[in-house]
Amino acid sequence: MSNIIITIIVCLLCSLGAGIGTGFAGMSAAAVIGPVLTTFLGIPAYQAIAIGLASDVLASAFTAFSYYRNKNLDIKNSLPLLISVLIMTIVGSFVAKFVPDRTMGVTMQIMMLLLGLKFIIFPSRRTKEQMNEVSKKKRIIKSIIGGTIVGFICGFVGAGGGMMLLLVLTAFLGYEIHVAVGTSVFIMALTALTGSISHFVIDGLPNILPLILCIIFTLIFASISAKIANKSSSKVLNRVVGVVLVITSITIIIVNVV
Repeated sequence: MSNIIITIIVCLLCSLGAGIGTGFAGMSAAAVIGPVLTTFLGIPAYQAIAIGLASDVLASAFTAFSYYRNKNLDIKNSLPLLISVLIMTIVGSFVAKFVPDRTMGVTMQIMMLLLGLKFIIFPSRRTKEQMNEVSKKKRIIKSIIGGTIVGFICGFVGAGGGMMLLLVLTAFLGYEIHVAVGTSVFIMALTALTGSISHFVIDGLPNILPLILCIIFTLIFASISAKIANKSSSKVLNRVVGVVLVITSITIIIVNVV
């Protein structure tokens, strides 16, 4: 009984962080859930990542729908980015087989920390009007380049796709912050679905209790966060995104060190 209670508490807490990160910042739930389940519940890393990815699917899908209802999702223009991310994720996963585990783990958390500070100190000030001024040809080229980089890193490291997508969408493609988060979670829902199915096929279903708990808890917290985010101003959302990324990166670094 005590083990079940501990499992529930750990899943609740990591899903809280993952849900808030998904709803506010378009983060991948796997980036939070994976390290926490491995550290505190002793779940093998591969299974923990599978649980994180599975939790990401519904949470990101519902979050994306919330942003879509508020006209903060750009599906049409994000397709070149989505396709290049999916292709290069497969390439990155293949290359990662020949590299020691977690070679780039610390680097990714430092990048998340710096990105969070960027949104706090230098917030994205683009408006939807300015975003639409970018030529279609230039946006497609930038999307393919950005998607290639993000996809390879995501496949190579196994996490970080949401964070990298947010950076590409805001700094590289000039998206307004609400649309950037909405588009990021839309792409993450599809990549997480692909990733989770691959993990289940290769390694089978992970521990059912943590899987179900993380999926439910992450979905609840992500849905609540998305509703709040869509009603917030760009200035407030920039600050919240920055704080979420900073706290998450520091927490994961501490968890990995411990």
